[in-house]
Parts: sequence; structure tokens; C-alpha cells
Amino acid sequence: MTKQATIFEFQHTRKEGVLRTWFRGEHTNFNPDFEKMAAADAARRFVVQGWEPATRPVTPATRITAFGSCFADNISNWLAARNYDVLTRDEGSNAYVVKCGEGMVNSFVIRQQFEWAFEGRRFEQPLWHGYDAESYGYDEEIRRQTHDIFAKTDLFILTFGLSEVWYDEVTGGVFWRSIPQEVYDPSRHKFRVSSVAENRENIEAIHDLIRRHRPGAQVICTLSPVPLIATFRPVSCISANSVSKAVLRVALDEAIREQGPDGVLHYWPSYEIVQDVFHSPFKQDRRHLPRAVLDYIMMLFEQVWCDRQPSEEEMLRHWLAALSAAGMVSDRLQKAIRDDDLRALRRVIAKRKVARHPEAEAAIRAHLATLQAAMRGG
Repeated sequence: MTKQATIFEFQHTRKEGVLRTWFRGEHTNFNPDFEKMAAADAARRFVVQGWEPATRPVTPATRITAFGSCFADNISNWLAARNYDVLTRDEGSNAYVVKCGEGMVNSFVIRQQFEWAFEGRRFEQPLWHGYDAESYGYDEEIRRQTHDIFAKTDLFILTFGLSEVWYDEVTGGVFWRSIPQEVYDPSRHKFRVSSVAENRENIEAIHDLIRRHRPGAQVICTLSPVPLIATFRPVSCISANSVSKAVLRVALDEAIREQGPDGVLHYWPSYEIVQDVFHSPFKQDRRHLPRAVLDYIMMLFEQVWCDRQPSEEEMLRHWLAALSAAGMVSDRLQKAIRDDDLRALRRVIAKRKVARHPEAEAAIRAHLATLQAAMRGG
């Protein structure tokens, strides 16, 4: 039996006429330049790489539960509109993961829902409040409805949003959000930044609860790219947001690496797609994403995870529209694609410059030529 030789990657550098070779290990993935990032499959090649499932498990029969931060709502709406079975879109349910699922923005409250639904755990103080500061209690009928949703789920999509939390110092319980003014007690209601270790423990506990009570289900974790609207720390919101996201991203990475390739616990890099592919393409409020960028991320999710594959033309249209919405190419391109307007597309192509980065110009023009041919009917 012949032992196959391992192929290692080396980096060669030359300085002052001396060639140096550096050992880079078995896996070497370099950061792409702007020209490479203009390719239609750039996000999949350079961001999703290594996070794809072995097979595409999501079919129209797959029962999906998605909740967590507000980004989970985008995933739910997209899949439901594409006729996938999203259980958390059941408007007749009173389960909190349906009524307020996009408001569960930290790992503690997501864990609480699983502990409550699967194992009947109650917490010592009212920790859950709706958008109007109304108290959400531990109603047994709502728990049963939540349990029914979880018990039928084949795929959980859990979106984590922030690591800053308000908690009850007496019991240690963590709230969904900040404390309603009428019940705020400064002697016991406190604020803190949760640690990587705490968040990792919560993620692992959620995974264990699902494996124990719904062993056939898979779990996709994602980090919301939506930044903090405000911080309660005595530092700038922008710097606090960096820490908040970093804590969660490290916790997710550690939990998934520890679990290993079990085919159950997965990561979807929506955060990295927004930050590193589109360079933070937020609207004027610097928090919400343009529709075209969201749609592209959802389309890419469908391409990677779902058995019904979008066409190459669909992917190209969404890619170019997202680049346009993010200011990476001509801002008129998005409308031309949305309206299927060939004349408007020709006007964009006639521009002296269509890409923000000169290195990407040739690749973008090649995409536009492909799209133009498709609009002409081949």
C-alpha cells in the first residue's frame, strides 16, 4: 500500500536578492485582492469556503426554525417566500420565538428558550419583555407551543447579535433587552459585557439540548452584521460594537472547532460577507442593510444549503445588484437590473468607469457583458 505524500504550501519572498521560503502548513488561504473579489463567485470562494455542508440538506420538506437577532427575520422571510417550510412564520402561534424571535439578541436568552421549552425550566424573575415593555411570563400553553415547534424542527438557524447584557445581580438571570423603566431597580439590575467563555458555554449548551431532545436536527449559527444602536459602556459605540461582535465570533468559532465536523453544528458567515465583501454597506443610519445586499446573502445561502439551486443568471443579477447597492459599482445598475431595463444597462456599460476599484473594472465589465447577453435572450 503506497502512502500518499502530503502536499505543503510554501510562500516565497525575495528581499535584497535573497530568496526566502516560508513553511505555511497544510492549509494556506490567502486574502484576495480587489480584482479577485470582483468575481461573481468571490463570496463563496473567499468567505464561505470551509463552512459549506457536505451535502445540501434543505428541501421544501425540511422544517425550519429561525430566531435570534433581527437578521434571523431576513432568513425566515426569504426562505418562506421561496416556499420553504419555516415554522417560525406561523402567525397563529403565540410562541415567543414566533412573536418576538428577532428580539432575542444574545446567547443567554436563546438558551433560555430551549431550556424552558424542552425541560420546563422557569426563571426566578420576569426576564422577558416585549417591544412595548410588556412582561412575557412563563405561560405553560406558550411553552407547549414552543416545544411543539422545536420538536418538529429539522433545521435550527440561530442568529446571535450582541454580547452586552442586562442581568439581575441577585439571581444572575439575563434579560432579553434593557430593563423597562417602571421596574428598574438599580440595586439589582446591572449591565455588563459577557465573556467569550460564557457565550461559548451557552452555544454548547444549546447544541447539547438540541442533540438530546431533537437528535436528528441540524444547527446553523450565524452572527448578525447589524451593529449596536447604542452601548451602555462609557466608551464610543463604534469601539464597543467591535468588542461585542468579536466576543460572539470567537465564542462561535471555539464552540464549532471543539465540536468538530459532526455534520450537525454549522456556521454561516453573513457577518464576514457584509464586512469584507461589501465593506459595511449600510444605509444612512449605519445599521440597516440595503435590500439588494440582504437578498444576495439570502440567495447565496440558498445556493449553498438548499437542494433547489438558483440559476447562474439569478446569482449574477443578485451579485451585481448588491455591489451597486453597496456603492461598489455604478449606483444606476441596481435599478437597471430590477426593471430588467436593457437600455439602462447599456448606459451603465457606456460609462468610462463602472467599478469603484480600478483593479475590478475588467471583471465587472465582463459580468455586465454576460448580463447584457442574457437580457437580449442569449
